[in-house]
Amino acid sequence: MIKKVLFLFSVTILSFLLLCQYVNALELDEFTRTVQLEQDGQTIVLTPDQVKRGKRLFNNTCSQCHNGGITKTNPNIGLDPESLSLATPSRDSVSGLIDYMKNPTSYDGESYISELHPSIKSAEIFPKMRNLTDEDLFAIAGHILIQPKIVSEKWGGGKIYY
Repeated sequence: MIKKVLFLFSVTILSFLLLCQYVNALELDEFTRTVQLEQDGQTIVLTPDQVKRGKRLFNNTCSQCHNGGITKTNPNIGLDPESLSLATPSRDSVSGLIDYMKNPTSYDGESYISELHPSIKSAEIFPKMRNLTDEDLFAIAGHILIQPKIVSEKWGGGKIYY
């Protein structure tokens, strides 16, 4: 009898904690939702709907190779702010990430890699990219850029976190 009561109590507490965590995740403040729009420093505040949509689209389209902001095929280059800023051209803005999702280039910017990395340009090879609109790409880019503010160093942190 005591085991059943303890079990029910534990399940109730755990459910409550998970519910509170879910509610807090939807209530991101304006600072957290502010991301760099252009390389010139211009910023934009994402709407809660864009944040939610970006997470869903990223999880459906990108997370197979970029779960937690890492890159499974090359763990040295992730989606963390430092890696994005050191790419050529820099990918630490919404416009930079959208450009990459349309026409991906190597990290040094020397060659196009649309046959290797999913992109709008290679949608016939990567079917998940076929139906993505510019708004979808914007939401995905926003998701990538707000994750370091939400999970800090875990985003792109690699094996020690995931």
